[in-house]
Amino acid sequence: MKIKGLVALMSMLCLMAAGASAQGWLNNVVNRAKDKAKEKIEEKIEEKVDQAIDESMEALENKKNNKKNKQEQTQEAQPQQQEAVDESYEAQPEVATQTAKTQQRQPLQQKWNNYDFVSGDQIIFEDNSAGEQLGEFPSMWDAFKGAAEIVEIDGKKCINYQNARITPLFNNNQPYLTDVCTIEWDVYFIHEKVWEANEGTDLHGWAGQNVSLVTKDKITKDFDWGSERALKIHFESQADPDRNVMTADFAFYYEWWTPSGEHRDGKYDLHNVDLEAWHHIAISFNKRAYKVYFDNQRVANIPNAKAPKWVEWETNSDSQRSHFIKNVRMAKGAVPLYDRLASDGKIVTYAITFEVGKADIKPESTGEINRITKMMQDDPSLKFEVQGHCDNTGAAVANEKLSQQRAEALVAALVANGIAKDRLTAVGKGSSVPIGDNSTDEGRAKNRRVEFVKK
Repeated sequence: MKIKGLVALMSMLCLMAAGASAQGWLNNVVNRAKDKAKEKIEEKIEEKVDQAIDESMEALENKKNNKKNKQEQTQEAQPQQQEAVDESYEAQPEVATQTAKTQQRQPLQQKWNNYDFVSGDQIIFEDNSAGEQLGEFPSMWDAFKGAAEIVEIDGKKCINYQNARITPLFNNNQPYLTDVCTIEWDVYFIHEKVWEANEGTDLHGWAGQNVSLVTKDKITKDFDWGSERALKIHFESQADPDRNVMTADFAFYYEWWTPSGEHRDGKYDLHNVDLEAWHHIAISFNKRAYKVYFDNQRVANIPNAKAPKWVEWETNSDSQRSHFIKNVRMAKGAVPLYDRLASDGKIVTYAITFEVGKADIKPESTGEINRITKMMQDDPSLKFEVQGHCDNTGAAVANEKLSQQRAEALVAALVANGIAKDRLTAVGKGSSVPIGDNSTDEGRAKNRRVEFVKK
């Protein structure tokens, strides 16, 4: 029995040892399985990360390549496009000119918002060339040398002069400017390449017109260019006639003489000036100082200067190029708005002008419109009847209709400046209320006006 018990005990011990060994082996198997699973999971994660990185890098590379391809395509297309423009320009210069001008134009009103020039109160000379005959010498002018004639540009009549000195012909050739006065005109700048193609001339730059304000008591052919001159202004450009461009840089030169006879000068650079376009020039003189404006810019502020007595336009002595001007206007005085309103109960102004035969307000009217606006803003009780007046040129019915449209356009401009519409009434008077003699040029100029009548 003892032997059997011992055998049984040994068998039990062996079975227990075998169980323990099996458990250890099982544990090892489980642990290795876990390690394998962990390794598989880590490998999957690494694969996903690598794949995401690869996809991101590929997307960035594709984006970069697409951008590069677009740039290359644009660069390839630009020369072809420019070549096409050049060919079109050579074949049809006027068409190409109009296209370029359209692309470069900006809204005029935005440019002129800060314009502060205001025309004088009493018109002494005005010539818009509207009633002139093409090919004739301008009837309101005289020439001391050279040639001048009426021509048409873009459907608008103007004065063309070459190698000339011309001056307005009125007041029996006696002085007409005063110690408070304004002078305005429009000038047209030629694009050399088109001019060369059309006229067969050889142009290598644009020598601008000279304008002189003179102090001499009587207008004559000869005078001392130094001691008898008050102010001279001159424009000059060196635009390349071989380039298909529609703008140029201009140098604006000015010289003036002090009351003691001292000569002084200055310069102002004008950039990207439109060619084959009209530009407005204005000069004001107030007792001893000049201000000069080119379009919406003030280009000279000149102190301690001689007072002018008359004005002339001239070209360089060796210049055979054509020069074009129109809408020449001279006026006296500049009475403050409140003084005019207090004394007369109304404001009569010639500083607001319109296109010939239209209700389109010229941009150079902005200075006066801004002054009226500020006056009404400063005094909220002010209300005006805005009256448009014409001369007697044309039919009375048409004049009345046009003057009404102009009055309405002016009301709209003031409303756009922030004035309440119920403070303004537009009335067209036509030619029914003249204040000047309609049989003379000066009288008709006085009748073309705007009145702000206090209500």
